[in-house]
Parts: sequence; C-alpha cells; structure tokens
Amino acid sequence: MRPTPADPDAWNAYLAEGNATQARKRVAADVLLRDAAGRVLLVNPTYKPGWDLPGGMAEANEPPEQTVVRELREELGLEVTLCGLLVVDWVAPHGPWDDEIAFIFEGGTLDMTEELRPHDEELSEARFVALDKARELLRERMRDRLDAAVRAADEGRPVYLHDGWAGW
Repeated sequence: MRPTPADPDAWNAYLAEGNATQARKRVAADVLLRDAAGRVLLVNPTYKPGWDLPGGMAEANEPPEQTVVRELREELGLEVTLCGLLVVDWVAPHGPWDDEIAFIFEGGTLDMTEELRPHDEELSEARFVALDKARELLRERMRDRLDAAVRAADEGRPVYLHDGWAGW
C-alpha cells in the first residue's frame, strides 16, 4: 500500500525513494560580461584546453545564478549583479560526460580601471577581447552559446538551445 500525505513520515520516505531514482543533471552556469568598449570577458582555465566564458559548474542544490556569482567571486574577485537569463542549452552526453544543462546569464557592462587577475589556480588568465577574437578562442560548443547569448541580449529575450543548436 502506497503511503499518503496523511502520514508525513511515510510520505516523505516514499518521495525520497522516488527522488533517489530520478536522473541527475550536471549544471553549468556562465556569464556574458562586457566592458565599455563592448569586448567580452573570457577566462583561460588551467584544467582544460581553450578559453571559456567566466562561470563554472553548480555545486549540489545550488541555483545556476548563484553559481555564476560564486564562481566570479572565487576565481576573479568580482562581485557581479546579473541582469537576466540569456541562454539555456541542453548538452547531449559526450565522451565520459552525461548530459548537462548549461546557462548563460547577462552580466552587463563591467567598468574596469585595472587588469583582471585570476584569484585561484583554476585560471591562468582573464581578459576582455573583441567578439570576433572571442569566437576564435572559444571551442565550437561555447562559441555557439556565445553567439546565442549575444543574439538574446540584442533581442531582449532568452534562447533555448538543443546541444548548441537553436533550430530544434
């Protein structure tokens, strides 16, 4: 016999059992942050090849928008206020990785008077680059997300991608 909400302890145990068998998704959260000249902030991670947008992987039960704020604080010493959601991308399993949900948030314009320096060993470099140069430096998957984020910012509405593709 299935428990009911009339028995809260049994009901919660029943729900916890169901929760434990459901799929878990990895969550990545990045930010589109530009300077006054319109250049895009990129970071160079030490733990993988190529450049990336600033951000990272969510911790257990951490909302994606808090992930971005935490990662920028930890890795660059920046305090940012997000201005909205730009991209949600479902990323198919690839290599050893299960699927993930990747977010890009709008970070607005950062008025920097000094050079950005990484604050931990996860990054070797951080710099603002022209959009065309950013496209050259990013891997294809992130380049597609960046293009979608810029389009979403220009159009004022978020974009959903299916493995980097908007035409699903």
